[in-house]
Amino acid sequence: MKKGKVSLGLQWLTTGVSTTLVLILLGAVLFFLLFAHKLSDSVKEDLTVSVLISDATEQQELDRFRKTLSETPFIKSIQYISKEKALQEQIEAMGNDPSEFLGANPFTASLELQMKSEYSNSDSLMWISTFLKQQPCVEDVIYQKELVDAINKNIHRLSYLLLAVAALLLLISFALINNTVRLSLHAGRFVIRTMKLVGASRGFIRQPFMKRSFSLGFLSAIFANGILYGGIHVVVRYDAGLTAYIDNTMLVCVGGAVLLLGLSLTLLCTYFSVNKYLRMKACDVY
Repeated sequence: MKKGKVSLGLQWLTTGVSTTLVLILLGAVLFFLLFAHKLSDSVKEDLTVSVLISDATEQQELDRFRKTLSETPFIKSIQYISKEKALQEQIEAMGNDPSEFLGANPFTASLELQMKSEYSNSDSLMWISTFLKQQPCVEDVIYQKELVDAINKNIHRLSYLLLAVAALLLLISFALINNTVRLSLHAGRFVIRTMKLVGASRGFIRQPFMKRSFSLGFLSAIFANGILYGGIHVVVRYDAGLTAYIDNTMLVCVGGAVLLLGLSLTLLCTYFSVNKYLRMKACDVY
């Protein structure tokens, strides 16, 4: 009897280790998915829309226009570039002064707009550009349409790839955990058969196995989260710049998802495995 208990305990320990490793893999994929989304938002918000201001625009009119833009839902930040500043940036970049041989400053004042990530796509930028061009003080609106399309296309491809990998890993994880749980329950099939013979209900028979699986899933998720957080902490210490894309909300989402997956997978697998032995005939048990 003691040897059987030790064997059963080792089987559940093996199941716990296997479940922890699977949850680490699933958590890592989910983390990279959220990280890629955060990174894509940052890239989108770095795209600049240049609004060229007419030379006839007075300062009061420009101030009103800037205030109107700041109240719109699609703009994250606004930077005003005067004609003089634009000329100075050109001189620093090229090493010469175009106004010397042109006789005048060839640049116009502009507003450099950073859009919120959800508006940094071709459709949104098209109607935003139309809206801006209708303003009397706007001379032209310039943005890199090809770059916007390329970025959004690549981001969508990466998102679909990560989602496909996550779905595939979820199916594989269910199969792996289901097999390990079934193996661990195999030694308890005689207990299930005995309880069934004395008239115990299916719910009563399942209860101790479901409780054990709940503890197994919970502890596996805790260990998996601990390893994941430790790995993220090491990576962040190696490159502090990553903190711009990793926040507490992301970590809570990953930790919560790993805990939910750990509990759900182990409980579901145990439920189906116990039901298998409950339906099993006496000759199949032996």
